[in-house]
Amino acid sequence: MNSKNTFKSSILGMQGNLLSFALKLTLNRDEAQDLVQDTTLKALKNEEKFVDNANFKGWMLTIMRNIFINNYRKSARENTMVDSSDDLYRLNLPQDSGLDTPDGAFAISEISSIIASFPDDFRKPFTMHIAGYKYEEISEKLNMPLGTVKSRIFFTRKRLREILRDYR
Repeated sequence: MNSKNTFKSSILGMQGNLLSFALKLTLNRDEAQDLVQDTTLKALKNEEKFVDNANFKGWMLTIMRNIFINNYRKSARENTMVDSSDDLYRLNLPQDSGLDTPDGAFAISEISSIIASFPDDFRKPFTMHIAGYKYEEISEKLNMPLGTVKSRIFFTRKRLREILRDYR
C-alpha cells in the first residue's frame, strides 16, 4: 500500500478520536461533526506537511484545536459591538450578542489563565485530557493511579464550572 493510502487510512482511523475531542470542545453534536469534517479536509489538504515520524494523533488533534480556536475568535469578532457613546452606564448594560451568555463569551486566554492557576497535580491531568489523551494514557505518562487521574479531572472540571458559573 502506498503512503497516500496509508495517510487516508490513518485519517479514517482517527474519526472516532476526532469526534470525541470535538464534542469536548463544542459541547454540541452538530458543531462537533462539522469540526471533524473541517479537520479531516484540512489534514487532507496539508498531507505534505506531515512528517512521517511525527505523532499523527497529536498532529490531527492540534489541527482540530486550532480550527476550533480560530472559529471561536472569528465568532467573537463578529459578535463584538463597539460603542463610542459617552454614556458609560449604557456601556455596562448587557447587549444581545447572539451568544448564550449575557455578557458575551469568556475569551480563551482568560480560561487558559484560570486553568494555569490550578496546582500542577490537577492542571496537568486536565490539560492532557482536553488535549485528547485517554485516562489510561494520562495515568501512564504522569505515573499516577487511574482513579486519581479521573478524580482530579472531575474536580478540576467542577472547580472550573464554579469559577465560570457567572458567565453562562
